[in-house]
Amino acid sequence: MIRLVLLLLGAGIVKRRWRFLLMLGVLWAGFGAFLAFDALDEHYVIPVRYLGYVMVIEGLATASSASAATGTAKRLRWFKALALFMIGGLAALNHHHANLILAILLGLFIAIDGIMKVSSAQVVRFPGWRTARAIGIGEIFFAIFVLEPYPTWYKATVGVNMGALMLLSGLGLVRLGLRLKQLPDDAPLSPILQQGLSGWTFIPAPPNQTDQNAQPAQIGELIVHVWTPTGLSPSQIRSGRLIGRYIAAVDQNGAVSTGHAALEMAPDVYISHYPKNEIDRNPGEFGRILRATHDNDVEGRFLPSYQEEAAGWCEATAHVRFEQFDAGRLRAFWNIYRQDNTYNLTNRNCSSVVAQALDAALEGALTARTARLPLSRLMRIFLSPELWVAGLLRQRAESMAWTPGLVLDYARALSAVIDPPAISWLSLAARAWRRQKRTQES
Repeated sequence: MIRLVLLLLGAGIVKRRWRFLLMLGVLWAGFGAFLAFDALDEHYVIPVRYLGYVMVIEGLATASSASAATGTAKRLRWFKALALFMIGGLAALNHHHANLILAILLGLFIAIDGIMKVSSAQVVRFPGWRTARAIGIGEIFFAIFVLEPYPTWYKATVGVNMGALMLLSGLGLVRLGLRLKQLPDDAPLSPILQQGLSGWTFIPAPPNQTDQNAQPAQIGELIVHVWTPTGLSPSQIRSGRLIGRYIAAVDQNGAVSTGHAALEMAPDVYISHYPKNEIDRNPGEFGRILRATHDNDVEGRFLPSYQEEAAGWCEATAHVRFEQFDAGRLRAFWNIYRQDNTYNLTNRNCSSVVAQALDAALEGALTARTARLPLSRLMRIFLSPELWVAGLLRQRAESMAWTPGLVLDYARALSAVIDPPAISWLSLAARAWRRQKRTQES
């Protein structure tokens, strides 16, 4: 999540503050370590119930914003609010049974996440898979520690988990700060923030140079087109709805469909990466071709336009539009990427290139219209459920593979972060008053 915020702020702001990020990471990691060790001590400096109160307050704030949201944003806010209420309420009770329930919930969640990381690393073999597998094994051992009553009989569950999370995120900030120190002045942030993808670097020219030949009126919207496997023929899908939505769908004839993703910016950019020859995707061979190894690399091809692709196949299932983006960085990324047409079903596919193109285009989107970002808006962004979801989706894709379903939800979440609905306490109060008035009249 922190990497996403830095990306959306842009290299111009973040690069100058690498020392601040480094020190913030050290302090954050130190406080996390203190919180974890304090929870293991019977003489608390920070009582666990106080952490629960903070979560409940954040849950209330999230619930208040959920009432004014619509669609996916509304569901995400209610989900986050309920999760915070449940965990914060149990922590605030500070009772043995509440601590036991928390330990079971958190332990199972961490164990499942670790098992998924180990499994995906073992199957997909993406770059850095050994490190991801080691992290997954570490999560499994940590889950066992959380589920084990020794030494505090579950009293330290909240403090240890929050402390460990803060410690790891703080160390991540330290690592980012050190990498930013070495970043050239004219280089973008997106390559150093990407993990788990085959590495290629690109150095875009400054935006004021890349857009000399294109007036703002000539540049259209940035549109992400997604064909989800389940959206193409939902009545014929034999696999589970969730698996079909995010991984691959199997129809009644046993054929495997992974869907497709493309990105368009009129008038001159259309990113749609296909294998030159259709890959055999029968269930018997699917496990082998999922591996992100060079022996699964094939020659690819790039389609020229959405109109031609839709005419030759079908209309996309969903479209996500962006009005605020850097056209120069997007063109620079595309000019480098299309020099190599190599296609890999897992590691260099239609979805991974769209995700990377989004990173290039949306870098600095939060500060595109102003040199400074108000602290109040920055705090709202950090507390945004959409940012939290985008971070989780990105983490899951980097430890497995980008798929059209993940790209669709990732693009929707980023769109909500960059252009959030205008929500204020005054508008919430006015909406509640209108609802009450209509109820009284009826």
